[in-house]
Amino acid sequence: MILSYCRNNPVYKEWHLRSMIIKPMLIEGKNFISNGDGVRILNNARLEAVTSYAGKCYAPELVIRDGVTIQQNVHITCANRVEIGENTAIVANVTITDIIHPYTASDVHLINCPLIVKPVRIGKYCGIYNNVVINAGVTIGDHVTIGANSVVTHDIPAYSIAVGNPARVIKCYDFEAKEWKIIDNQ
Repeated sequence: MILSYCRNNPVYKEWHLRSMIIKPMLIEGKNFISNGDGVRILNNARLEAVTSYAGKCYAPELVIRDGVTIQQNVHITCANRVEIGENTAIVANVTITDIIHPYTASDVHLINCPLIVKPVRIGKYCGIYNNVVINAGVTIGDHVTIGANSVVTHDIPAYSIAVGNPARVIKCYDFEAKEWKIIDNQ
């Protein structure tokens, strides 16, 4: 079902009735945002579907699956595709972007350079904790925990825990042994 809470605002691409947004700071490009059932987006969220920048057009897809919780002050910017899997929890002050601002010409200001866009996919049942930054081109598998203050610059495999800047996997679930195994990153 499609729902718009303001008569004069464009509608979301997809919106389910049990979903809610509380006091957003900014939502741009609603017709490119799909929300699943039971989505909760809390105060001061900034969701941006970028359709044009520096003279170039984009076709963004921001897909938030069923049961996702996005806490306060989260910033998601999408010019290509950002997908957040079912029942994933994104805690406060997280940034997720599929955009790279390249500095390609010394005589052109950074904000006038065309964007590089690479899709981001976050799996289902993930926990993305405080102040995490997820960069363009990253895939995070299902059942992943990203520790607070981490910067994710590369793919993180399913059933793992990653921390740091850049984020590195410190534990993986071993299905054969049925236990979490510490990864030696030395």
